[in-house]
Amino acid sequence: MPMANPKLKIMFLTATRADFGKLKSLMRSVSDSEQFECLVFATGMHMLARYGSTIQEIYKSGFQNVHPFINQDSSVSSQMDLVLANTVHGLGLHIRESQPDLLVVHGDRVEALAGAIVGALNNVRVAHIEGGEVSGTVDELLRHAVTKLSHIHFVANEEAAQRLRQMGEDWKSIFSIGSPDTDIMFSAKLPDLEEVKRRYEIPFERYGIVMYHPVTTERARIRAHAHELAEALLASEGNFVVIHPNNDQGAEIILEELERLRGLSRFRFIPSMRFEYFLVLMKHATAMVGNSSAGVREAPAYAVPTINIGTRQNRRFQCSSIIDVEEDAAAIGRALANLPEGLIPVHHFGRGNCAQAFMQVLCGEEIWSLPTQKQFNDASEMATRYAK
Repeated sequence: MPMANPKLKIMFLTATRADFGKLKSLMRSVSDSEQFECLVFATGMHMLARYGSTIQEIYKSGFQNVHPFINQDSSVSSQMDLVLANTVHGLGLHIRESQPDLLVVHGDRVEALAGAIVGALNNVRVAHIEGGEVSGTVDELLRHAVTKLSHIHFVANEEAAQRLRQMGEDWKSIFSIGSPDTDIMFSAKLPDLEEVKRRYEIPFERYGIVMYHPVTTERARIRAHAHELAEALLASEGNFVVIHPNNDQGAEIILEELERLRGLSRFRFIPSMRFEYFLVLMKHATAMVGNSSAGVREAPAYAVPTINIGTRQNRRFQCSSIIDVEEDAAAIGRALANLPEGLIPVHHFGRGNCAQAFMQVLCGEEIWSLPTQKQFNDASEMATRYAK
């Protein structure tokens, strides 16, 4: 284990309301440890007022050593190549100044790719959270690219671990710890539903949640697809909390199509939500509607039905609570009218002990002895080696 610093510096890169929610339990465990120092590089949507300036949530959570960096404005927010370049530049400067021992990135956003690039090029170990997943759109390409640039892999389950082995990753670098958001999902410290409703001025007794993001590989059809969703919601009789899409290219088009719902008494629009509050809202929802990963990862753990629209979550986890439909108003309407009942929670992504498992790995010797010079590992050779 490195001995250069009294405390090893663990830097977390966070760019969205979602990845901060997923990383928070890990960040908290590192921050509370006497062995490590927690650093935070906050960028992306956190810095944008139109998404609620969620950098404030990081400060309110009590984290110290937060470095805010604006990597985009309204002129470049949907241009992923420019966001990537800006993040590489800003993070590179900060990495060389702060000299962390480990950089932790999450998922498949372009900022995670920037983090993995900067770490690899500066000989800083990179730990990737939730690699090995599959999905639609460009996200899958980004996630697997991050995997190949990362040195340590904290995956949600054995399926993801097996994919990383197929990609030539060293088996010793892969640790199955579950999904860190389950730590918060099953926490006893979540707010109650009435508090959530008061905070976000939600008047509904029963409601569904709508989260629909751009599919960047289907840009020409984004408006038509969003139009079908809006038609289905208008034709339904339910109440809906509509959370704004992420800032990928096409987000403004989706908002334009959903705009005709705004102001109607059955719809409450919210730019972004604090993760704990979002979880409580989802836990009590009648359904998740859209194409967010929350519908296929978190909602089943709460036994909440999901109407999964389109291709964005292609090939991801499937269970009886998830109804896959095309971007067609009639199909969405039928799904809304025939939600599955009697569901039980599904714990495919963990049961809430992720941070504990994460810290056990950090406190061990194994990851600190892994070389920063990566090599491709043939899966059959690794299987033979481990068999011995």
